[in-house]
Amino acid sequence: FGRTALTAPKAPPKSPHDAPHDASRLMGVATGATRVATRGFVAAKLPDLAYDYGALEPVISGEIMALHHAKHHNTYVNNFNVAMEKYHEAELKGDIGTMISLQGAIKFNGGGHVNHSMFWRNLAPPKECAPPEGELLSMINRDFGSLDALKTKFAAQTVAVQGSGWGWLGLDKATGKLAVATTANQDPCVTTGLTPLLGVDVWEHAYYLQYKNVRPDYVSAIWEIVNWKDVAGNLKDAK
Repeated sequence: FGRTALTAPKAPPKSPHDAPHDASRLMGVATGATRVATRGFVAAKLPDLAYDYGALEPVISGEIMALHHAKHHNTYVNNFNVAMEKYHEAELKGDIGTMISLQGAIKFNGGGHVNHSMFWRNLAPPKECAPPEGELLSMINRDFGSLDALKTKFAAQTVAVQGSGWGWLGLDKATGKLAVATTANQDPCVTTGLTPLLGVDVWEHAYYLQYKNVRPDYVSAIWEIVNWKDVAGNLKDAK
């Protein structure tokens, strides 16, 4: 049999929009009784923020940001890595049952990592935020009627999420149109058939210390810190 090729790790991307959004892939080949992995999983890492924890105030407090990023997001990263390591070991053994049993943990924690990584980039300090423009604004006006109409539709669906979840603005590649969707728990936007452009976390840990149980106020206020330049970059990457 031929030798298994090893793929060297790629250099880190120069910008968020150069980075691939899919999770690490695993692949194994069987050679008789021996199973050799051609690629091990690459551990996820907690991303640095482009701003200080207090930079999103008064919309989101520094206390919430510190807990949300350093504690909650970091927990998803750690649990995802643990699940992926177990998956990798099970794959090497050909233990399909264990591989299947780990899918829930991989989806939940991997989704939590992917979703939060986009969420942080979707936000920026209030003084750095400007309204959408160019192609993004044109598509918003075409598909929703106006930016205000988008906000109203987004709020109605996102506030209505039962329990924990996310609100999304995404691109439907099949139609070329923008659409609003929601997901439960940490399910990523791609499970709706849309490519994510903007995500808003409506788990209580994202707002409860500041907004208590008034989710509508949180969703209404967050537009003040939406980084529309990042959303426009996501749109460009999605096409």
